[in-house]
Amino acid sequence: MSVAFTREEDSEAAAADLPDRPISPHPNLVTPEGLAQLDAALATARAAYSAAQAEGGVSVDRTAMARATRDLRYYGARRASAQLRAPPARPDRVAFGCTVTFEREDGRTQSFRIVGEDESEPAAGSVSYISPLAQALLGKAVGDEAVVAGRTVEIVAIT
Repeated sequence: MSVAFTREEDSEAAAADLPDRPISPHPNLVTPEGLAQLDAALATARAAYSAAQAEGGVSVDRTAMARATRDLRYYGARRASAQLRAPPARPDRVAFGCTVTFEREDGRTQSFRIVGEDESEPAAGSVSYISPLAQALLGKAVGDEAVVAGRTVEIVAIT
């Protein structure tokens, strides 16, 4: 079919039909910082939804309204299912909310904080508690070894 026979509305309607953001089947564990991030994201989503409604909603910009609605559903669900877990005060084993430092076989030292899925940012040093890295480290103590990406690492600190 020629482009001349398509309607602009059709492509706009397709763009407005955004799929929902996937919600993890795992428990939604969050640190206090993660809960604050969820609250901020929910507030932003509510503001975007209100702005889209004020601007005319579906009749003006279907994509903005669809995006705002989708984000509001997602962050509302994540906030409702959030389970706050404060990190242990004096951790003797790697647990949720802790920062674990380990040494690799080649002598490199790395540190990662184990957090909830929504607050995970590996480049910034935080990984989700369901990640393979976190799963390999959880429950270990200083001096214990773990296998990470097929290599042995030694835990040198837990904070």
